[in-house]
Amino acid sequence: MQGNEACAEGAVAAGMRFFAGYPITPSTEIAEHLAAILPKVGGKFIQMEDEIASISAVIGASLTGAKSMTATSGPGFSLKQESIGFAAIAEVPCVIVNVMRVGPSTGVPTAPSQADVMQARWGTHGDHPVVVLCPTSVAETYTLIVEAFNISERWRIPVIFLMDEVVGHMREKVEIPDSGKLKIVNRAYPDCEPEDYLPFDADAGDGVVPPMADFGTGYRFHVTGLTHDRTGFPTTKRPEVDALIRRLDSKIDKARQEVTFVDEVLTDDADIVVFAYGITARAGAKAVRDARASGIAAGLLKAKTLWPFPDEYVERIAQKARAIVVPEMNMGQLVHEVERASKGKTKVISLTRVDAEPISPSEILSVLKEV
Repeated sequence: MQGNEACAEGAVAAGMRFFAGYPITPSTEIAEHLAAILPKVGGKFIQMEDEIASISAVIGASLTGAKSMTATSGPGFSLKQESIGFAAIAEVPCVIVNVMRVGPSTGVPTAPSQADVMQARWGTHGDHPVVVLCPTSVAETYTLIVEAFNISERWRIPVIFLMDEVVGHMREKVEIPDSGKLKIVNRAYPDCEPEDYLPFDADAGDGVVPPMADFGTGYRFHVTGLTHDRTGFPTTKRPEVDALIRRLDSKIDKARQEVTFVDEVLTDDADIVVFAYGITARAGAKAVRDARASGIAAGLLKAKTLWPFPDEYVERIAQKARAIVVPEMNMGQLVHEVERASKGKTKVISLTRVDAEPISPSEILSVLKEV
């Protein structure tokens, strides 16, 4: 199947039952496929008038208890940022798919890019929790979108699913996992009576994530983008504002081990390691195999979680590798995070490409040989 189709199928397998979106290359196949399959499982598909309306509808649907998703590309992702911040402060689970293309602005709509990495983490204003996942293959798209919903529901946060155009549009053979074997996580519901419910009382949950009632089930509560107390109503009291912001951001620290997905290939004895993600990791894997064939002890660190950044993995690699090569289809975004996590323990080399073509294995191999 196609990567975009795998994204749609995996989302439905995860329990997604509401999609609102607006067509935009190169993500449109996600919406098209969901328009066909969602009604068959009792779900709802709505084509909205624009990207802002799409994310707003998704937030509203999630508040009623429906696992919800939208999909877009760069320009549409920019338009969704304010509402992503709203979802973060109101603690509304949702998944936002961004199939990246060349920018800025309209750029090259049909060509791949990896230039939305920093926007995915910092696009909306203020300190806010976010998890960003990035698949490398069609099969991985299916399984990783399931994890995106599990993380969103468990931690009551928006999860960004970053695909690049190549992964979204290429076709590969995929073995669909048995639905009964998929780990599916649902949000925690309150066990108190409606009159006793405090919608943002984390102490009623695990101390970090408050239980979440569904609108329409008798639990009446206030939702706002303003800083609020545990009742949901606005507050400007400094201790309450401080406690809210710190609790929201503590979700990532608490969830780090659970949400960090990294694959290592031949890193145990590697003298040089490639750090890559998305389709570039595929090129990195081939370059590593070719390097090994020519006697170079190369390895690959493939990040499927981009945020929170896999600091511990990078630091461990930096302690023993002579260099880390970071190929990216942008002007160099995550290379600075690799440098930060390396803590000066090894050389970090950036390899960039921004001409609307993916980085090839031979380009990476050339750098490995040079190092």
